[in-house]
Amino acid sequence: MKPVVIYGIRNCDTMKKARAWLDARGIPYAFHDYKVQGVDRELLEGWAKKVGWEVLLNRGGSTFRKLPEADKAGLTEKKAVALMLDQPSMIRRPVLEAGGRLRVGFSPDTYDEIF
Repeated sequence: MKPVVIYGIRNCDTMKKARAWLDARGIPYAFHDYKVQGVDRELLEGWAKKVGWEVLLNRGGSTFRKLPEADKAGLTEKKAVALMLDQPSMIRRPVLEAGGRLRVGFSPDTYDEIF
């Protein structure tokens, strides 16, 4: 099985819950803080193809809400990917890669299904 990688931002509350869930079950994982380490275009575009850019873009977060209206208008995959590359905190979190599967967001039930 491929190693488990969880992507997100260290201090995000949802990330803390997801990592605590993995830790409590003794599931080894690598953590990639995309606010510190960044995220490359190829990876982000691959995620967008698998789950849809609409799922990846965190429209509810303050970073997105603070954007000028012109940046939020007429969103396309290309524009959304560019925004997320420029400001990774706009990527919904966590993004979990496990066993060839990709999940965005955290819910204990979904993680139970995966593991």
